[in-house]
Amino acid sequence: MKVLAVETATSWQSVALLDDDRVLAQEDQEATGAHGALLLPTITRLLAKAGLTLKQLNGLVCSIGPGSFTGLRVGTATLLGLRAATDLPLVLVPTLEAMAWSLRGTSGPICPVLPSRKDEIYWAVFRWGADGLVERLVSEHVGSPQALVQTLTGATTIFGEGWTLMEPAIRAALDPALTIIPVPGDSARPSAVTVGQAGIERLRRGEIAGDQVAPLYVQRTEAEIRYEQSGGVSPVARRQARVATKTAARAVRQPRSTGKTRG
Repeated sequence: MKVLAVETATSWQSVALLDDDRVLAQEDQEATGAHGALLLPTITRLLAKAGLTLKQLNGLVCSIGPGSFTGLRVGTATLLGLRAATDLPLVLVPTLEAMAWSLRGTSGPICPVLPSRKDEIYWAVFRWGADGLVERLVSEHVGSPQALVQTLTGATTIFGEGWTLMEPAIRAALDPALTIIPVPGDSARPSAVTVGQAGIERLRRGEIAGDQVAPLYVQRTEAEIRYEQSGGVSPVARRQARVATKTAARAVRQPRSTGKTRG
C-alpha cells in the first residue's frame, strides 16, 4: 500500500513516500516560517525520485497536531488540495500518536512530548497492545511540566523535543516514587515515516477523513476565539479553502518528471 505522508506540526518539515513499511523516499528539513513555500516542491521532488505519480498512490496521510498552528494549516490545506485533484483517500493521524509509532513494541506507557507556547508542552500517553495496535491512555493535553507529571501513573518511557527542552522542569516536578525512562536521539522530532506507518494502519481499517477536516490544535487560536464570539466564518476555514483550490490547480497542471534524480 503506497502513501504520501506529510508532517508539518513543528518547524521541522518531514515528507515521505511509503509502500507499507518500506520507505521509498524521504526528505526532512528545517522549515521555520517556510512550510508553505517548501511543501509542494518537496512532494513533487520525492514523487520524481520514486518514479511515481500521485494517482499511483493508495492514499494521502497528514499529521494533524497538536503543534504549530501555521504548519498544521499548511499541511492539511495542501493535502486537501491533492485529495481534490486526485480523489485519493485522506487519512488524518494525531502527531503524538505518530511519534509513539517510533517506539513500536515498547512495553509500558509511552509519553511523547512536544513544545508549545511559552513554558508549556503538548503530551499524550500511549501503550502498545497485544494486538500490535497503539492504545491511547491519556488524550492530548497542553500545559505545564507539573501538569504532565500528574497524568503519569507508573514507569513511563518519555521522549520528544518537548522533553529535551523541559527535562529539568519535568524532573523537578516528578514524584520520587515515579520512574521515567528517557529516550534520546532521532525520536525527538516527529517524522513523516511514522505518520505514514500509522496512516497505513488507519487506511486498512477504513478510517478515512470526511469533508470536514480540522487540525488538532488542543488550544484554540485567537482567530478561532474571534470566530466564536462573532458567529462569522472562520478565517482558518477561508484560508484552507483558498490554499486547497490553488494546490489542486497546481497539482493538475504539474507535468510528470522524466529526468532521473539521485537519492
